[in-house]
Amino acid sequence: MLRSPTRVVVTGAAGFIGSHLCERLLADGHEVVGIDSFSDYYERERKEQNLSAARAQPNFTLEVVDLVDADLARILAGATVVFHLAGQPGVRPSWGGHFDRYVHDNIVATQRLLESLRESQLQKLVFASSSSVYGDAEMFPTKESALPRPVSPYGMTKLAAEHLTFVYMRNFGIPATSLRYFTVYGPRQRPDMAFCRFMEALVDNEEIEIFGDGEQTREFTYVSDAVDGTVKAASADVVGQIINLGGGSRVTVNRVLDTLEDISRIKVRRLHLPAAPGDPRHTGASINLARERLGWEPRVSLRDGLTRQWEWFQEARGSVARATSV
Repeated sequence: MLRSPTRVVVTGAAGFIGSHLCERLLADGHEVVGIDSFSDYYERERKEQNLSAARAQPNFTLEVVDLVDADLARILAGATVVFHLAGQPGVRPSWGGHFDRYVHDNIVATQRLLESLRESQLQKLVFASSSSVYGDAEMFPTKESALPRPVSPYGMTKLAAEHLTFVYMRNFGIPATSLRYFTVYGPRQRPDMAFCRFMEALVDNEEIEIFGDGEQTREFTYVSDAVDGTVKAASADVVGQIINLGGGSRVTVNRVLDTLEDISRIKVRRLHLPAAPGDPRHTGASINLARERLGWEPRVSLRDGLTRQWEWFQEARGSVARATSV
């Protein structure tokens, strides 16, 4: 646990995980400076709603800037911890003509942030990496020592940003830790992510698109567990470490849909499509290092987490419908 009160910075504050992290840090008594560029990856209104609880707190300040050209010296002044969650997400959209956006948001923005931290008195930089850096791993559960073999442009940019972080650590002493998140889900999940798409299709009585046979496995991590591990990493003695944060078990996409069908009591209509390029067949995290070094353990089961996301989704859909009808 971080000492309270302290001044912390969260990049990507309006995003799915970032907004939850801001709320947790505020609840712990910290002064939180959020940074977000409100990129057009999905609707700004949705991101504004993500931040509504944080913005109601007097200890929260929001800086709407792009890390690449922001006055970071001013924004970072006095911060003891920086949580770097900002970046351009999405495996499938990273193919094709939008790759320069991934380079800008994931690599160049990270380099600019690191440059701004060279002369700081920072106690910890926590970098949000991704299980996508592993690609098609050779062993499961996958340990942090496994050779990264990203199979998408997105995964490549996250690995490059992770390497940059440790290059600056070795050369300039920036006390950095990298967390590799495994498929985080829960309330406020991005609309392009699988569980949100599944729920949208369910309530609209549409077919759920499944890329491949549905027997591919994923390690799903509930957002409060991911946030808890992130906060613990800020105070643990893990400088220079790469640490997996995963939900504790691998589950097939077909099993996810069976569980969602049971929770929602709506029959799932499945449409199988060809496997998407860049999607690894399996992901699975070894979380022994997180247990040993962070004292962290995932607490939310897939069924409980899906139930919470389904309840949030229904409420969010209802709020939109009520607003539209006024």
